[in-house]
Amino acid sequence: MVEGHTIISFRFRLILWILVLASLLLVYYIHPRFRPPVPTTGGSHRSGDLELVKPKNDIAAPDFTLADPGGRRVSLKDFHGKVVFLNFWATWCGPCRDEMPMMEALHREFKDRGLAVIAVNFKEDRQSVRSFFDELGLTFQALLDPDGDVSAHYDAISLPLTYIIDRDGMFVGKAIGIRPWDGAEAKALIRDLLEKKPAPQKETAAVDLAHPRG
Repeated sequence: MVEGHTIISFRFRLILWILVLASLLLVYYIHPRFRPPVPTTGGSHRSGDLELVKPKNDIAAPDFTLADPGGRRVSLKDFHGKVVFLNFWATWCGPCRDEMPMMEALHREFKDRGLAVIAVNFKEDRQSVRSFFDELGLTFQALLDPDGDVSAHYDAISLPLTYIIDRDGMFVGKAIGIRPWDGAEAKALIRDLLEKKPAPQKETAAVDLAHPRG
């Protein structure tokens, strides 16, 4: 009798925990927040071979402000008029390490033509980021997201995650995981976007974060 009561009690607690977890997940997914571009078909940009997820409608990239490893405050809006390659990464992420040299190649080829490569680090200190960049010889813009707020705002659940943003600050698409950014398809996409002239600047909601630790 006692054993039967114990089994029933365990099942009751298990069901209760499942209900609590389901409630938390429901709150997470219905809570109002920025949503990344959702899949669609069509579009004029050369993104098919890169398997970019493209937005159905025009979506402006939310502005944010973070510090670089030297402590300088940098905002996304500072790059208005440029094509922005916005990458979320971490030093412990193997695919991120493999992807970085390809990003550097893209940066060196197009930096003087209007491309800005920005790498937002997820929750690591400035020295770790500096050492990583020095080791791989990376020269593009690094930013620190010590609390992970910007990463969460951009739904960077899996790393690496990359957003391509046009000269007007609008999302072109996103790539979940590593891509051949130094390949012909990526270069053709960047060239197409660079040929487009920017429209007058529009204000977007800002996410201003605390100065990073480290």
